[in-house]
Amino acid sequence: MEIIRAPYKRTRVIASQGEELEQHIVTPGDVITQNLDFMKSHGTALSHDHICATVAGAVYKVDKLVSVKGVNNRYRGEIGDVVVGRITEVQQKKWKVDCGSRLDCQLQLSSVYLPGNVLRRKTLNDELMMREYFTEGDLVCAEVSDVGNIDGMLKLHMRSNKYGKLPEGVLIKVPSVLIKRSKLHFHRLPCNATVILGNNGFVWVGPHFSPDQPIEAFTINSRETIARLSNVIRALAAYGVQLFDTIILTAYDISMKYKVKELLNAEVMEHVAQESYEHSLHQNL
Repeated sequence: MEIIRAPYKRTRVIASQGEELEQHIVTPGDVITQNLDFMKSHGTALSHDHICATVAGAVYKVDKLVSVKGVNNRYRGEIGDVVVGRITEVQQKKWKVDCGSRLDCQLQLSSVYLPGNVLRRKTLNDELMMREYFTEGDLVCAEVSDVGNIDGMLKLHMRSNKYGKLPEGVLIKVPSVLIKRSKLHFHRLPCNATVILGNNGFVWVGPHFSPDQPIEAFTINSRETIARLSNVIRALAAYGVQLFDTIILTAYDISMKYKVKELLNAEVMEHVAQESYEHSLHQNL
């Protein structure tokens, strides 16, 4: 019988003052620490005099923040969620979209804006031209309009001109629990880049764009900015830090003392994540 081991690197979490506990995979109910100086994050809960796990996964620690990253978390959508996904199949009057959920999402032809921002009754000609709108491999942004009662399949819509096909950029997949729920998931950052934080854990990083205007050609500076933003988002996600616009900008500023490729170093990633979290914590006090 073949044994498959979880691809996880062991970490150390302080259990009590002056004591270190080697912590790896935990299951719901396992005690993570009895030191109440720590702050609980996603995947944890306070029970009497200790912090315990609420999901099965790996323990992560950033300064005083302890979290559990699920080993097999699947996105479960809710109506109104903003998602980023990839077209996997073109079917009759609909597209299938991979959004990281258990089943591929459905995007009906009747639920999208056509070129020219027109939402109207679709004709046979529109159905024949579906691949000209979206085809396999395209990245799109949409909103969840319905959740199936039986199978949980998500139905999407693009009844706003802010949704649609995404231009060239970088797609980063993080645990969906790290995406902070907000009214705004489209962020035009002052560093001349746009970040879309999908509730499904798919984060898109690319240039500023508008549905009505063509995308400008990439420059070396814009490519470096997008690569730096992508690396700091990976660093924050790797250490269980919740993602939102201000902490991403903070991490971006902190990362400026490193080269882009240095941000892939584990020690640098930990340093950027820890400083960003501490800065965010002080701002919220």
